[in-house]
Amino acid sequence: MSTPQIVDSHCHLDFPDFDDERADVIARAVDAGVTRMVTICTKLKNEPQVRAIAETYAPVFYAAGTHPMSAADEPLATVDELIALTQHPKMVGIGESGLDYHYTADTAEVQKQSLRVHVQAAQETGLPLIIHNRASDDDMAAILGDAYKEKPFKCVMHCFSSSAELARTALDHGFYLSMSGIAAFPKSQDLRDIFAAAPVDRILVETDSPYLAPPPHRGRRNEPAYTAHTAKVGAEVFGLSYDDFAAQTTANFERLFDKAAGWTA
Repeated sequence: MSTPQIVDSHCHLDFPDFDDERADVIARAVDAGVTRMVTICTKLKNEPQVRAIAETYAPVFYAAGTHPMSAADEPLATVDELIALTQHPKMVGIGESGLDYHYTADTAEVQKQSLRVHVQAAQETGLPLIIHNRASDDDMAAILGDAYKEKPFKCVMHCFSSSAELARTALDHGFYLSMSGIAAFPKSQDLRDIFAAAPVDRILVETDSPYLAPPPHRGRRNEPAYTAHTAKVGAEVFGLSYDDFAAQTTANFERLFDKAAGWTA
């Protein structure tokens, strides 16, 4: 019996956690049915290394942006700079960008400035914006909402663990919510309820590896193969078989990340 195919829509394969066995990690993911992975560049100075991973491994695509927690320490990206990177055939998303007031509230203003640059790049290119949000729901809803009114764009709320209100706002704009290992933690029932209220055709799955490993690997290094553990919980949330949930989230990924869906070696 073949393994259902699934996508890890957000991981960090360039992180040093994977330096000693990157090829093996990717091979294990493929064995687990993870046919595609999007590895995320969080500082533009690292884009060449992230791009090289996508160029080396057929199942790997990449996105690039400035993470909000790095926004004050890195040069402010320009719209033109981000657009130029999208010329690469395997560069399929803008970000991750966003706001993080949990760790870096003191840099809120530069984070907002950076986020608006990334939003504009998504508006101009048609590639999906990848959003990191932590403890900043009101500002996030306002910035994304105002920008969407000016010019619609595609977006995924990566590793979604925010309020039901922000989830509804995102879904009202046609955005997607991504389930990470957090959704599989035993104490995350409130979060699972938020996902259950969303349309299943707007759900992605991800690892955010090397972070947030789902049970039974919680507390250890996460890796793309473990997407399957989160997806099994997701299937339960939506009352679907694992096969059907894997197929649905893969179709959702291909709709949102249509550049990845259209890529051929």
